[in-house]
Amino acid sequence: MILLLGASGYFGRAFANELRRRGHSFIPLTRRAFDYARFDFLFDYLRTMKPVFLINAASYSAAAPGSTQREEREKMMAANAILPQMIGRICLMTKTPWGHVSSGDIYSGAKVFEDGALRVEPDLSRPDLVQLYQKEPARFHGFTELDEPNFSFRNSPSNFYSGTKALAEEAIREIGQSYIWRPRQPFNERDEPCNFLHRLREQATLYDHIDSLSHLEDFVKAALDLWEFRAPFGIYNVTNPGAVTAHELIDGLQRVLKPAVRFKVGPPEEDPSRASSATPQSHCILDVTKLLKTGVKMRPVGEAVRDSLERLRLAA
Repeated sequence: MILLLGASGYFGRAFANELRRRGHSFIPLTRRAFDYARFDFLFDYLRTMKPVFLINAASYSAAAPGSTQREEREKMMAANAILPQMIGRICLMTKTPWGHVSSGDIYSGAKVFEDGALRVEPDLSRPDLVQLYQKEPARFHGFTELDEPNFSFRNSPSNFYSGTKALAEEAIREIGQSYIWRPRQPFNERDEPCNFLHRLREQATLYDHIDSLSHLEDFVKAALDLWEFRAPFGIYNVTNPGAVTAHELIDGLQRVLKPAVRFKVGPPEEDPSRASSATPQSHCILDVTKLLKTGVKMRPVGEAVRDSLERLRLAA
């Protein structure tokens, strides 16, 4: 039996669907049904149920209507940093292997090959880098699992969400038998607030940048494959190989949704997500070599995006 925490969330629902498809016996838990954030509750539950694997898909990022910044930060710290550490210690005590949905948002930028060496360029919203990527994408290399996060509380600038995700990894990466799965800008064809393509459609003004992406269902399949293949425990970047520019996604959405939607593209210097802004966001490329070497397969990002756009077109 597999225990799924955060079963009602964006990733949790996808894990539940895939576990059913594979015929796994699992128990989906939500905070409304069972307060797994309490140490004593979860510890007793694991000792009693003895799951063969635990999946932590619980997280917090979206702002709740009417909440203050302090309340939002408290929720993020509790769900994204404190809860994973507690789960890790309980799994260690009960000898339960487990997997944790982390985030690639703890990085910013990419490694760019120039003059025979790689240098880290932290701002992938810079127009010159976007143009260079469009001409010579092979010069851009992603961050590996051995690279320390550069978009965190320890490496400013960062946002609070990324900071809490980085804290969790730091706390749990040496605890017990665990997988740390890093998705990046999850997407598919469904209109859901956490879907990256949906968020692009909802923005009043769009800005260009470069990003790795994770097709939601591809991510979940790859994460479960790591467990089923009995791949070594550890951290894995789980994104569709390659990267895309926001402009490519905007063009694709425009072709699919025309003439219903017209996107406004703003000048780069006004992009509120840039590292120099008051609310910086992560734009980065992740390297998936470690994942692919285990035998896990992921579609190239371009193929996954085209598939989601085609499904979106058929549903429009």
